[in-house]
This record gives sequence, structure tokens and C-alpha cells, in this order.
Amino acid sequence: MSRLQGPSSHKRKQPEPNSASGSLTEHERILYHVIKSKQNMGIWTRDMKWETKLPDYVVVKSLKSLQAKKLIKEVVNVQNKGRKHYIAAEFEPSKEITGGTWYAGGNLDTEFINFLQKHCVKIIYEQKVATLEGILDTIRRSRAFNVEFTPQQIEEIVNALVLDNEITEVESNGMGEFDSIPVGTVCYMCTNKGGRKGEPKIGAMASIPCGVCPQISLCTPDGIISPQTCVHFTKWLDF
Repeated sequence: MSRLQGPSSHKRKQPEPNSASGSLTEHERILYHVIKSKQNMGIWTRDMKWETKLPDYVVVKSLKSLQAKKLIKEVVNVQNKGRKHYIAAEFEPSKEITGGTWYAGGNLDTEFINFLQKHCVKIIYEQKVATLEGILDTIRRSRAFNVEFTPQQIEEIVNALVLDNEITEVESNGMGEFDSIPVGTVCYMCTNKGGRKGEPKIGAMASIPCGVCPQISLCTPDGIISPQTCVHFTKWLDF
């Protein structure tokens, strides 16, 4: 759970210019130029071979050399884990490649999701009634995470908790517990007045890959991204 606590460990430091790029062979230079041109999206080895027209053995040898010189790095593509995917060392892979905040090492980070869910429930329980903005502000001030969450990400977690019946979504009426919240504002209250109890569990939306999939908006039955072709969804069904 390296993304929890310790505010500096998650920050990414850009590598300093590497003089190794000045001592590349012709083949290495061609391959490096192609990889670097893809920026944070990187490129699959088969596409490298197609673009450069270099023989397989030359590509393999050049990739090893570029990695040894720390000019490129291999990354896990959550959409195609079996493919070797590379990006230039100066870039961090895009969320389309890594899966975004909810993924770690190409896998759905259920431990991290569950911890964040419990943290959100704790905040709501302590505040009695909480808004999405209030939850996000409390998380940021708590310094419990090394990740800078967006309102949309916290909304995804909160919506999952509503579906899991951990919390209830209500609208402020401006009275009683809601007196400090504008009328009509969406708020959240704990379903269980004592907050979460017992052993931690992974909620329904955390266990189903679709719940936190960064590509969910592009997923359609007949599309390139679909339930029929999704490796994560298939594994979940088999499980």
C-alpha cells in the first residue's frame, strides 16, 4: 500500500538528461525516436517493428540496450497485459495504459480501493452529514494518501458505497443536521450509525472491474472495448 501515508513517495521525479542518448547505434536511435514520439502512450513492440521496418532480432537487441541505458522502460498495458509495451524514460504512462488511480502494476488495486472506501465512511460518520466537496477536502487535509484525488474519483468511490448500502445519498433540506448545507445539495450519511464494523471487505463495485474501469465510458457491446473482449471482466466471471 505504497500510496498510503508519506506525502512524498508518490511524487514522480523526471529523470535528468541522459548523455547515453548521444552514444546510440543507428538502429537504437531509430527505435528510440519512434518510442519517444509516442510520449506517454508508448508503443507495442509489434508496432515498433512495423514502423521501423527493423528485423526482430535487431529490435530485441536495441530494446535491451536502450533499457540498460535507462532511456526507455517497459510498462504494463492493462488492456493487453501480454504485450510488451515501452515508453521513453522521461514520460509517465497515461491512465489509458496504467488504468489510472485504481490500478497498480496493471492490476485492480482492491486493497487501496477498500482503504479509501473505509476512509470515506469514517469521514461521513464523523461529520454525520457530508457533501462530496467536504469529503474530498477532508481527505486532502488528512495527508493519509500520496495521491491527489479528483472530485470525479471520490464520487466514484462514494457511488460504490451507496450501491453497497454502506452510506445513503440524501438532499439537504437546510434544517437540523443540514443547517450548514444549502437546500438541495446532495449529501451522504452512514447507513450503519456505527460506521463500518467487522473485517474489511471489498465492495461490489470494487470487486467488479467495471466499477472503477477508466475505459467504462468507451465500453459498448459491439465496440473495440466491450464486455466480450475485456480480460478483467472475463476473469471476474470465471472467478
